Amino acid sequence: MTSPRRRPAPTTRRGDVPRPEAPEKIIIDCDPGHDDAVAILLAHGSPHVELLAVTTVVGNQTLEKVTRNALVVARVAGITGVPFAAGADRPLLREVQTAPDVHGETGMDGPELVEPDLELDPRHAVDLIIDTVMAHEPGTVTLVPTGGLTNIALAVRREPRLVERVNRVVLMGGGVAVGNWSPVAEFNIVIDPEAAAIVFSAGWDVTMVGLDVTHQALATPDVVERVARVGTGPARFVGELFEHFTRAYRDAQGFEHPPVHDPCAVAHVIDPTVVRAVRMPIVVETTGTHTLGMTVADRRAPAPPGCATSAAVELDRERFWDLVVDALERIGEPGAVRS
Repeated sequence: MTSPRRRPAPTTRRGDVPRPEAPEKIIIDCDPGHDDAVAILLAHGSPHVELLAVTTVVGNQTLEKVTRNALVVARVAGITGVPFAAGADRPLLREVQTAPDVHGETGMDGPELVEPDLELDPRHAVDLIIDTVMAHEPGTVTLVPTGGLTNIALAVRREPRLVERVNRVVLMGGGVAVGNWSPVAEFNIVIDPEAAAIVFSAGWDVTMVGLDVTHQALATPDVVERVARVGTGPARFVGELFEHFTRAYRDAQGFEHPPVHDPCAVAHVIDPTVVRAVRMPIVVETTGTHTLGMTVADRRAPAPPGCATSAAVELDRERFWDLVVDALERIGEPGAVRS
């Protein structure tokens, strides 16, 4: 997967804590989605994570559309040697909900979506997740879901040993004190709350990177300009994503500048001082009339012994965008498809 154009990884960067020599192995489970695309690019371009697989799930658009979008991102970024697999096309129990008002009819409106040149892995995403985790040493693979949690719930139910094998789960979703699809519920959680409840209660280490911090990861004009200055095909692709995302978020949710949610989860894996999390009990509401999909976080400190869940509470915005821009610079032009 590594591009020959990438610079050698620095040992430290401004404000960074020392990083381990070996990159953290991750699987991204996603529903691209503008911000999912940026998350994949960040993971591919960072020297601190190794992207083992990308799996897709229904969410921002239908499974067919988000899967094609993931393969488009693979071509733009020049990702090779990494399996991509399609997963669940519906939630565990509920009807499909998508978000065309934010992500458009393609799920990734804005850029010209070129034809993918990477073949899908023939396995179902759930099988690819299980196979990949079980093929690695225990405690060495981190799951990074940035969409609904259907695939992850199905995987842990099919293979309960994943709880002990997975290093941790770092997901984008939920929020301690804010919602976006309802007053109290975030989209990724509420579209399949039963799956989310399974994932949060499985007993493995779960970090919720929710709206409390992702609403600070805004693609403001200074960020757009920084990305534009990179000057590569992948950077232009991100700029075009931001153009649509800005208009859509302004019209749909009243944001002046769009929050770029999903790369915040990858950034936490890269450097937990950029996206800081605090241990606290979190449960998912699955039956509430007005609170369905709410991630109920108990902020009464200290967390009880054995608490396996954490919530992100603080974002270093400047260093977060440093990570994204640096990743784009490292990717260079290997997947550029037009001038």
